[in-house]
Amino acid sequence: MLRFGLFGTGHWAAETHAAALDAHPRAELVGVWGRNPERAAELAARHGVPVFGDVDALLDACDAIAVALPPDVQADIAVRAATAGRHLLLDKPLALSLADADRVVAAAEASGVASVVFFTQRYHPNITGFLAATAAAGGWQHARATMFASIYQPGSPYGASQWRRDRGALWDIGPHALSLILPVLGRVNRVAAMDGPSGLVHLLLTHDGGATSSLSLTLDAPREAMTRDFVFFGENGTETVPPGDGDPLAAFGTAIDQLLEEVEAGTRDHRCDVRFGREVVAVLAAAETARTEGRTVDI
Repeated sequence: MLRFGLFGTGHWAAETHAAALDAHPRAELVGVWGRNPERAAELAARHGVPVFGDVDALLDACDAIAVALPPDVQADIAVRAATAGRHLLLDKPLALSLADADRVVAAAEASGVASVVFFTQRYHPNITGFLAATAAAGGWQHARATMFASIYQPGSPYGASQWRRDRGALWDIGPHALSLILPVLGRVNRVAAMDGPSGLVHLLLTHDGGATSSLSLTLDAPREAMTRDFVFFGENGTETVPPGDGDPLAAFGTAIDQLLEEVEAGTRDHRCDVRFGREVVAVLAAAETARTEGRTVDI
């Protein structure tokens, strides 16, 4: 049984992280910390666990952490947790700067803790199988990703998320897109970016080996235009990434399973560990530079 401390109290923390940890047969939720003490107390009471007012006190009480906080807050807590020898179940993006991502990777590697970053789509079995088969087929020349979402529609649980409003689609849903493209086309070495209306950002990426990919992302799409579409183009035609065959709760349960496997086996080579999380942040940071400075950026 792996004891988890939960850091975060928002919708994602409550409805996905806490619910999945509480339901998992080999995980024990031992406490909650949040920046809002009242919400932390409410969430802790819902699951019958203590609320903690101090980060280090919760770290002392657990074996691993699950984090559902803004990425800059997550990075600081992840460094403290890894330094204390606690395993890491983190959310995407790993951080909001490459320097912070590097700090998390360095702390995890120095302490030898296991790490998993929760890119939701990567924990649906049918998508995992699709990506493995598509990567093995090879011959891919281009990928196109379109993610038109909205956090501004009435009732959205993310409408009040300040970091999403500040950082936009690039940092919020860009990691999801990259998590599906990188396993097939490989590492990105060059980035160009351009803004469009309604919070749109367009990326053009070059990958090792010469393949390219294009991403179009927004968090402010009209309701009628909301869509998700991922297509690979290559020597054998086209392949479209299917929708995930489960919900986020099931996917997070799979992430817990995989962290447990890493801990029990002593391996530190998970396909979505903090090193992969850092690779994604490197692309996002380069894209931020490319869009603000109007130039192509090499990674």
